[in-house]
Amino acid sequence: MYRTRFAPSPTGLLHLGHAYSAILAHDRATAAGGAFLLRIEDTDRARCRPAFEQAIYDDLHWLGLRWETPVLRQSDHLPDYEAALDRLIAMGLCYPCRCTRADIAAATAAPQEGAPHPPVYPGTCRARPMGDRQPGDAIRLDMARALALAGSALTFTESGPAHSGTHRLSDTHLPQTADDIVLSRKDIGPAYHLTVVVDDARQSITEVVRGDDLFDATPIHRLLQALLDLPTPAYHHHRLIRDATGKRLAKRDDARAISRYRAEGATPLDIRRIIGLA
Repeated sequence: MYRTRFAPSPTGLLHLGHAYSAILAHDRATAAGGAFLLRIEDTDRARCRPAFEQAIYDDLHWLGLRWETPVLRQSDHLPDYEAALDRLIAMGLCYPCRCTRADIAAATAAPQEGAPHPPVYPGTCRARPMGDRQPGDAIRLDMARALALAGSALTFTESGPAHSGTHRLSDTHLPQTADDIVLSRKDIGPAYHLTVVVDDARQSITEVVRGDDLFDATPIHRLLQALLDLPTPAYHHHRLIRDATGKRLAKRDDARAISRYRAEGATPLDIRRIIGLA
């Protein structure tokens, strides 16, 4: 059965871009006779707020969306993400990193001609063994080593308007563009790339519907799925909702918050019309 999800973080109010993604996913599930799920990605304890989580439920209910219950909250499953991280560590694919953003910026301040932009992590801590891990260190994935272990035949299927087709991971391009990604950090715990693949498998998601800004993260997720023996869903990366200047909407863009439209007397059909889904 078709299963998809909408997975917001309760770090601010939902805006029109969220409305587009949630409604599109809900519509695709309805058309397929499948299931629409809601996931609350609340591992960032410093920024997540109960009021924002309640606003997510209120906004989506007002839009007319319905989902399976109970809702999955990532903060209830932290041991599962730690277990996945421990598995990758046991495979020899991780290393501790103590570099700050300033350290990375300084190391990549003068990239050579032809280097990818923005510059990727320069591998400063790559030779550190996990036994050298100190409190406060981040845990990174050695991308080249992970690709070598997973093999070069990994693919994923995309049906979105900008990238439709079957995509194959590149063991030369991916390390240059995806970085040695952070899998866990002291301040936020397990990172997005790790939690999303664990939860998509947990919820038996068959198609991931999300914004086109996350398309470049999909090879990373496909790699982690292979390493952790998790199923690979299909993907549909949709267009982004932008402001009058062409800038992608962000949560700080309160003028376009769904709750504000509701307070000003808009209807769910009005929202569909504004975002082009009516």
